[in-house]
Amino acid sequence: MFKHILVPTDGSALSESTVARAVSFAKDAGARITFFYAQPDFPMPIYGEGALIDPTTPEQFAKSAAAEAENILNKAKEVAEAAGVAASTDTIVNEVPYEAIIDAADRHACDLIFMASHGRRGIAGLLLGSETQKVLTHSKTPVLVYR
Repeated sequence: MFKHILVPTDGSALSESTVARAVSFAKDAGARITFFYAQPDFPMPIYGEGALIDPTTPEQFAKSAAAEAENILNKAKEVAEAAGVAASTDTIVNEVPYEAIIDAADRHACDLIFMASHGRRGIAGLLLGSETQKVLTHSKTPVLVYR
């Protein structure tokens, strides 16, 4: 039924568990996988009293984010290859992860998005809300939520 699955990943423990389950699901379905990582954009500096100064340049930040993306995606791809599942990777810079996930599914003509039930924890998670919930409510591609 499903032939091309998009699996968003962020390198967290939950995400790694989701990668393993997605690979098993893809193997059973005879599907291929595209692993996807939405890279953060360089944060805008905040000026004024009490502002934190970040010595990182936009170029250094982009290089570091790209290296992190490559590391996370390569690990996921290795899991798929070890199971005999065809896999590719994709990453873009986008501060709105749910939009990047939906765009990636469309760009790669995926017929399923397989993702974790939740992502970032703590304050970041509270501020961002659930990316999974946003993908569920905005995507035209079916979404399988792994918990």
